[in-house]
Amino acid sequence: MYKIVITTLFILFLTLTSFSQNNGKKEITVDKIWTEDLFRPETIEQAKSMNDGIRYTLIENAIEINIYEYETDDFVETIFTTDNLLIDENDDPVNIDNYHFNDDESMILIATETEAIYRRSRESVYYIWDIEKESLALLAEGDKQRLATFSPCGNKIAFVRNNNIYVRDIETKDIKPITDDGVYNEIINGTTDWVYEEEFAFTQGFFWSPDSEKIAYYKFDESHVKEFVMMLYNEQLYPEEYRFKYPKAGEENAFVTIHIYDFDTGESIMVDTGEEKDQYIPRVKWTTDPDKLSIQRMNRHQNQLEILLADASDGNTELLYKEDNIYYIDITDDLTFLDDNKHFIITSEKDGFNHIYLYNMEGRRVRQITKGEWDVTSFLGVDQEKELIYYTSREESPFTNNLYSIGLDGKTKTRLTSDDGFNTPSFSKGHKFFINRHSTLNKPPKYTIHKSSGEIVKVRQDNEKLDSITKEFGYVPVEYFSFKTSEDVELNGWKMKPADFDPEKEYPVFMYVYGGPGSQTVLDRWNAYNGAWFQMLVQNGYIVVSVDNRGTGGRGEEFKKMTYLQLGKYETIDQIEAAKHLASLEYVDPSRIGIFGWSYGGYLSSLCLAKGKDVFSMAIAVAPVTTWRFYDTIYTERYMRTPQENPDGYDDNSPINHVDSIIGDYLLVHGTADDNVHYQNAVEMANALIKTDVDFEMMIYPDHNHSIRGDNARRHLYRLMTDFILRTL
Repeated sequence: MYKIVITTLFILFLTLTSFSQNNGKKEITVDKIWTEDLFRPETIEQAKSMNDGIRYTLIENAIEINIYEYETDDFVETIFTTDNLLIDENDDPVNIDNYHFNDDESMILIATETEAIYRRSRESVYYIWDIEKESLALLAEGDKQRLATFSPCGNKIAFVRNNNIYVRDIETKDIKPITDDGVYNEIINGTTDWVYEEEFAFTQGFFWSPDSEKIAYYKFDESHVKEFVMMLYNEQLYPEEYRFKYPKAGEENAFVTIHIYDFDTGESIMVDTGEEKDQYIPRVKWTTDPDKLSIQRMNRHQNQLEILLADASDGNTELLYKEDNIYYIDITDDLTFLDDNKHFIITSEKDGFNHIYLYNMEGRRVRQITKGEWDVTSFLGVDQEKELIYYTSREESPFTNNLYSIGLDGKTKTRLTSDDGFNTPSFSKGHKFFINRHSTLNKPPKYTIHKSSGEIVKVRQDNEKLDSITKEFGYVPVEYFSFKTSEDVELNGWKMKPADFDPEKEYPVFMYVYGGPGSQTVLDRWNAYNGAWFQMLVQNGYIVVSVDNRGTGGRGEEFKKMTYLQLGKYETIDQIEAAKHLASLEYVDPSRIGIFGWSYGGYLSSLCLAKGKDVFSMAIAVAPVTTWRFYDTIYTERYMRTPQENPDGYDDNSPINHVDSIIGDYLLVHGTADDNVHYQNAVEMANALIKTDVDFEMMIYPDHNHSIRGDNARRHLYRLMTDFILRTL
């Protein structure tokens, strides 16, 4: 009891003194961040360009779809509102969750009552709005639908329901299944299984041909894949078992095949993707020729990528492109077929950095379009009339993101964003305009409309109100720094110091890490929620730091992929070196350095506390992987190969195998309904800690997934972590 009273008084003292420490500025609290939402930046809804490229549409007030002009940003008209058309049981308008035009923009598919399945998958109640007739029709009676998509000619809509693909004829209203063998946890048509959705980042598993005569689609046979079971409690007398197919590293994947349905014959053919079943098909895309379908095929090691061209009439294929890598190849959506039917554009790291290449349809390289010791971060499209490519890159520094244009001939490169920092542009159709989101570590997001030349048209949202709020609450500037490790590796980081910083004093340090392959926390980009929490900790006398270890992105292939086969080894070495570098500074208390991470970051924070017990006194791990043997095939094997091939790589740097080295304070947090990093990771980590007689603290969030969001969970979690930091650091 004595210890509890002293701890409570210490926390109260820190809270009461934080106001004066912050030079009279207002106090940041967990409630202000997560309950009042005081530090949330204003955004604009994702604009959808109209066909003319000079107007765009937005969802506004959750019940209207409105048209604006890019040139003036003037409101044009409301083309749909749910008010008086779609009313819920409380006589309130039903919210518009998403929408899609048909090709001639005469009709809109409107998604409502949307429910999440996993990270990217949703099911909705869809309606068809005929703009000219001002008529509204339900897409389909019965169960909710997924991925509803107009045919290019606009007279049909395909959708997925209960693992089968259906097509509705808009005029006759007839709905016809084009697959009928879909069964939960056995056969999936037209969408993806869990691991493809999570790791290849897509769920749309069917694709209309350009002439609307055919549909290419995925079929997953996951009947042999092992099930994972999660308990869902939901305040029920008897908890419910939720079972889904989740292939863990080294286990069997689903068998994936590609099929083409022909509306003329009413039959499907299977595309020839080779005899090997143990492979991946991460992308399918029609070329500009409606008789040719491209299929990307990868080996299980993910270090060989092939693009096949399939004949849509018989399913026969020929090899168009092949790439090999000594490590692995990242999958993107950057494959673009040009209208001349003679060329395609693709990005690749084949010269050591991610760049843009032009190939002909015989598979021969025409030229490398971008070059340099920097990475292209996004391929944003090509204006084929002007023969200009638009892309963003890290050319200025690993921290920044800028927009450029360059000719298809690789000449006349032009930077189009003038403000330093992080730019995220979105182009109109035809590349006449773009809407840009710009921010820095010290400046909230600003949304602006630009001509394709980069010339600014209008500021859409400047977040000046938030900027003023951050000043009222005494936000301190975030500073960049770099240092060299004992292995002569230069690492980049940022730090935040208290407003009344005194170099003669010693401060505790709180480090934030993610550190996974290709990721970056050290970016010149606004950090909304964690950023506000870090500022709160700074108000309470902490120095907050983040460092990008080896294995992170923005610095080329060798820096990113050098952790291959040994995830956790070099990342942990670098975070420990960062902590030692900080401990060497006169104003840092070397006995009070802690580290926090979520997911991959929780994996690293756990490993750092064990392997860096001489420098870290505390760690918080939220939803951590504690052994890679528990994680999925695609992600884990991309970097580690299988456990059967690389057992030491899996075990040497799994926190669950190093609990006997933990001597600092450790907080372990997990949601019980985490479909991604399973709660099993926390349970087995706790089991190992108990067996080794290591004290730790643990918090579970019942029925919460990997994000631990909703039902007050975020506020509760950040209050819990704040209390733990104040007590232990």
